[in-house]
Formats: sequence, C-alpha cells, structure tokens
Amino acid sequence: MCFIRAYLRASTDEQDASRARAQVEAFAADRGMQIAAWYIENESGAKLARPELFRLLADAHPGDVLLIEQVDRLSRLGAVDWERLKAELATRKVRVVALDLPTSWTMATGKVDDFTQRMFDAINGMLLDMLAAIARKDYEDRRRRQMQGQAKAKAEGKYVGRPENKRRNTRIATMLAAGTSYSAIQQATGCSRATIAKIAKRAPKAA
Repeated sequence: MCFIRAYLRASTDEQDASRARAQVEAFAADRGMQIAAWYIENESGAKLARPELFRLLADAHPGDVLLIEQVDRLSRLGAVDWERLKAELATRKVRVVALDLPTSWTMATGKVDDFTQRMFDAINGMLLDMLAAIARKDYEDRRRRQMQGQAKAKAEGKYVGRPENKRRNTRIATMLAAGTSYSAIQQATGCSRATIAKIAKRAPKAA
C-alpha cells in the first residue's frame, strides 16, 4: 500500500505556502486518493537543503507518491543539486506526481502493469528534467531582473529593503508567548523556523 504525501512550498515567509492546498486536495479526491500527510514550508526551491522536503523523504516508503502542484514547487535547482535530489528520490523509490505533468497522473494510484510503469517512468523522467530546467531558467531570469532593478533603484537613491510583515510577526510573537511549539507555528503561519527563532530572540526576557 502506497501513501500520498503532499508537498507545498513558497519561496519567502511573506508568501502563503498553503495557497494550492485546496487544488491539490481536489486533484486527489477526483482520483479516489487520500492524502496521508502534508509537508509545508517556506524555503527557496533553488536550494537543496529544505527541512520539510527531506522530512517527507525520510518518512516515505518505497512506492509512495510525492504529490506537488507544479514541478517548480519541487525544484528550481541547478543541474548538480537536481541530480542529487533525483538520486534521493530513486533510492527511496518515491514517485513524483505533479498537477502540471499529466503523464505522471497514471502513476498516482500505482494500478498499472510493470511494462506501463517502466514506460511512464522513462517519459516522466525526461519531462521532469525538462520542466526542472525551465524552472531553473525562470528563477535565474527573475533574479537577474530583480538585481538589475535593485541596482538601478540604489543608483537613484530609491531602494528600500523588503518591508517587515508586522501583522504576521506579531501573531508569531503572541503564539510564542503562549508557549506554542515552533512546528505548530509553522503550520499556522507557513513561515520558516529561522523566522520564528528570529522573532523569539526579540522577545523580552523574563526578569
């Protein structure tokens, strides 16, 4: 019996990592699948070190499905790190199913014969490589445009850093003061543990 493990990711703490949850749930329900666990984090897809992704892989059993909204939620990695992640997926025999990769949908239930599975594994492997490469290029293009915009704004004396999400941070501080665990805060706000730790350091120490 395989388990469906859904992975949701946003790049920054200001973004809602759970944005696509309803869409992913609807996809699973339409195919009679039940999602066994959710893994949600705010980390860049351009880096390999993502705690929730690797917690999912550690929890997974051979044949389990890693369900994602889009391939770029899994990877905006460079070529070397993408090969490392693929090797990890292959070692753990985890199948990737993406809503934007229709050829992967057949693999979601595991109800296919060996020949069909091998054929679709080959097709999906090729398409995953292509989509991951496109996602990386998009990331690099956006970063380049962002840096060009920042350089221009600095030259004109108009550049200011990213504004703090005061409403969210106040909520986190309140939850910390109430003794809420980091994991629970992550689930509630979708922010990273690093952000929670940063806000925790600001809290006044008890006398």
